[in-house]
Amino acid sequence: MFPKAELEATARALVAPGKGILAADESTGTIKKRFDTIHLESTPETRRAYRELLFTTDGVEEFISGVILYDETIRQQAQDGTPLPQVLSRRGIIPGIKVDKGAKDLAGFPGEKVTEGLDGLRERLAEYRELGARFAKWRAVIDIGDGIPTRTCIMANAHALARYAALCQEAGLVPIVEPEVLMDGSHDIERCAEVTEATLRAVFGELYEARVYLEGTLLKPNMVIAGKKCPRQASTQEVAEATVRILRRAVPAAVPGIVFLSGGQSPVQATENLNAMNAMGSHPWELSFSYGRALQEPVLQAWRGDPANVAAAQQAFYHRARCNSAARYGKYTPAMEEAAAPVA
Repeated sequence: MFPKAELEATARALVAPGKGILAADESTGTIKKRFDTIHLESTPETRRAYRELLFTTDGVEEFISGVILYDETIRQQAQDGTPLPQVLSRRGIIPGIKVDKGAKDLAGFPGEKVTEGLDGLRERLAEYRELGARFAKWRAVIDIGDGIPTRTCIMANAHALARYAALCQEAGLVPIVEPEVLMDGSHDIERCAEVTEATLRAVFGELYEARVYLEGTLLKPNMVIAGKKCPRQASTQEVAEATVRILRRAVPAAVPGIVFLSGGQSPVQATENLNAMNAMGSHPWELSFSYGRALQEPVLQAWRGDPANVAAAQQAFYHRARCNSAARYGKYTPAMEEAAAPVA
């Protein structure tokens, strides 16, 4: 295994006080959907221009510790010829990489998924480290519905996450372990809590069996929240209390940090929920963020593919990053939104 001290140092740097992670690892298909909302064609050049806009935002390194990249992005160069991972590392931002191959149907279990990508992963991790990555991410998907998730689905995904994490640490990359309980559906917050706790218990059981070094690992879970179609949506305080309660039951204190996914929450909602958790007081781990849409949605709307809008888009990114940084201390307020300068 790679030296444990370096893995732990990287993990702790990713959850440094006031900082969080930008998830810019959308697959080609996913970013096409994002670009469709602003009527922009998705090409290698438009994708590069958009990612470079994010990575070169002045001062954002004060709030962003790392960026998760996609395979295409980690190989691209900025307009001046600098590899995009170097653009980040020169600003003190740690480059990371998404390494899973996506969630596929779990044979014999209708409506359930298992994430693939373990074949050839050792070799891919070695290449990504050469390209500048210092951490990685693997996402498992757990859906809630009639009779699901099954124990088989939870264990299949937990086992894959553990194998991935062990391979990452062997290669000198900090694994971000992402078991996402989806917020689609009509389930209430209590059902989400039940499934999330069962999933996290399974994941950490498998990580232990795989001899994964927890001090050099980060967890990227969902918040405990009602499904989108549930008639009763839980309050911010209820989400915070339910989430922290489940984490305290299931996540060892050895883990340096928990970097939440936004999972379909609005940008402001994701910030408010993170803020409420940190306002509750000290926790065994750093409670941070690893947001994709919740950081990027306002940026895309401001940019719309027009070079003339780059400054406004970067302003929108800086603002959302700053708000989430404040939420890391439990010091975010709605007034921070009102005080933001208008985006053209």
